[in-house]
Amino acid sequence: MNFHLNFSVSSFPKKINYSDNFLFLGSCFAENIGDLMMEHKFKTLQNPHGILYNPSSIVVALRRFMKIDFVTEKELFFANDCWNSWEHHSRFSNPDKQLCLTNINKSISEAHTFLKNADWLFITFGSAHVYKRNEQLVGNCHKQAQKEFSKTMLSVSEMLEEYGILIKELLVFNPKLKIVFTISPVRYMRDGVVENNLSKARLIETVHQLTSQNVFYFPAYELMMDDLRDYRFYKEDLVHPNEQAVNYIFEKFVAANFDERSIQLLNSIKEIVAAKNHRPFNYETDSHKKFKATFLERCRKMQMENPGLNLSEEVNYFGKM
Repeated sequence: MNFHLNFSVSSFPKKINYSDNFLFLGSCFAENIGDLMMEHKFKTLQNPHGILYNPSSIVVALRRFMKIDFVTEKELFFANDCWNSWEHHSRFSNPDKQLCLTNINKSISEAHTFLKNADWLFITFGSAHVYKRNEQLVGNCHKQAQKEFSKTMLSVSEMLEEYGILIKELLVFNPKLKIVFTISPVRYMRDGVVENNLSKARLIETVHQLTSQNVFYFPAYELMMDDLRDYRFYKEDLVHPNEQAVNYIFEKFVAANFDERSIQLLNSIKEIVAAKNHRPFNYETDSHKKFKATFLERCRKMQMENPGLNLSEEVNYFGKM
């Protein structure tokens, strides 16, 4: 008997390789995949605004990046002993107002440059629910009282209109850009079970209507819900995919969309990263020194064969005897 539904994942028209640049935006699942891309040494930037869950806040962020539209002091607010931005994740919050502003605007500037040269933009929608405070869209509520906000769910037509315009703007800004939408498999139970499913349904309908010559879809949500489909692949909160699930979805992503040479290189880098993370019983043994020398040589050879590949961290580690 077969207790596992394994379905094929369609490939993008163009294969991914190590010379490409990748920008990841959206929910925490975007960071899960972005982290794995960085771990495997792809040129990656993720969430310059911090984690964003709703489609409209992602639009606001991308427009700031394209226009280099810096945040001003009057857009910050003070709460929880820190200065914060309603558009940004709390990782930018800081007791020092000027430092908060500097970090935010530095990130916007870096995102502008990266997006201009990016080959791939991955956008992960988490929820169709949006929060507003005095009619201002809020990307992060910063643990403020719920009575401060109004909550609505975006309609498919609203999202299609918003992203139809945005995609045109992005392709004018960077004509070589390929855009990939994914739906986060994280289940937002705080919204309610029925409401979460309705939200995901609207997001799925939206992204499928947006797909075109330069706009693609990767079924991360379906891989979690229909392929894995078991609570053993969730963390203890039963809403977030665990490490095993994220790695499985990443492997499906790689197998379907990376060119053969990049897959081979990725597997070699995976061995090097594992070797760097290896912790011996005794660092001073001849066998461990030989182990490090072997991997130092592998790193140097790999860098020579792949210009642009950055293994400096690994070279520094294996070079210390």
